[in-house]
Amino acid sequence: MKRILLPTDFSENAYNAIKYAVQLLQDEVCEFYLLHTYTPVIMSAGSMLDSYSALTYQKVAQENAKKNLDKIEAEIGKKFPNKNHNYTAILSFNTLIAEMKSVVEEHTIDYVIMGTQGATGAKEVFLGTHTMYAIKKLKCPVLAVPANFDYEPPKEILFATDYKLDKNNKYLFMLRDLCDAHHSRLHILNSYYGTPLTESQLENKAFLDAYFIDNAHLFHIAEGTDVLGAVEQFQIKAKINFMVMIHNNHNFLENILFRPVINQVVYHTNVPFLVIPSVKTQ
Repeated sequence: MKRILLPTDFSENAYNAIKYAVQLLQDEVCEFYLLHTYTPVIMSAGSMLDSYSALTYQKVAQENAKKNLDKIEAEIGKKFPNKNHNYTAILSFNTLIAEMKSVVEEHTIDYVIMGTQGATGAKEVFLGTHTMYAIKKLKCPVLAVPANFDYEPPKEILFATDYKLDKNNKYLFMLRDLCDAHHSRLHILNSYYGTPLTESQLENKAFLDAYFIDNAHLFHIAEGTDVLGAVEQFQIKAKINFMVMIHNNHNFLENILFRPVINQVVYHTNVPFLVIPSVKTQ
């Protein structure tokens, strides 16, 4: 049985991600955890002294949130009836990321599925922040679903990699399971900067070739462009409708150079984007 965490702030964006989740996993036995967190609004110094007002606000917020969670569960159950799916509502007076970390550990969550909004320019500072923090802080895979993305089976999956992956990454099986479940074709893409692959990278490439031997898969090289440019071009060229990356840890210098890649893809991707944590962060 898969255990999936579905955070929601009751927005259309979050609801769309929940719909995507139940359709993506329609043939799987799943326990879905619907999570909503709430924190007190900023109060004046005078109102903070009024503990009764604070408690009243907290109670009202809790009651409204419980009603909304029940409503989501009822709507999803009606639109996508599935005897293999069960739902558990979690309501917490906490910050979202802190509660997500707690739920992931307590319920042994397999992965998180949440909505993300595209952004440009200065808006990148705050749009998609929760998704980015989830990717950085959680020790499990995070699937980011773009706003307004209508579900379609992930038939063409793009796996962008530098071939510096760890063969012992326990979450690689998720990618193979997706390919098996949806009869997907996997496109393994590497950006070429004029430097040949090292022996270790070549070994990892051979490992992937063997690992996905029972799945249709192709290797691609993108020349003369950075990772983001290669991803954007390939999405259009191959009509990609699902994307995967491994969030590797780099040393300080490499982190400065490569950290924006994951960030930019989360902000700009127009297809669901699965980020698998590195072995060191699991």
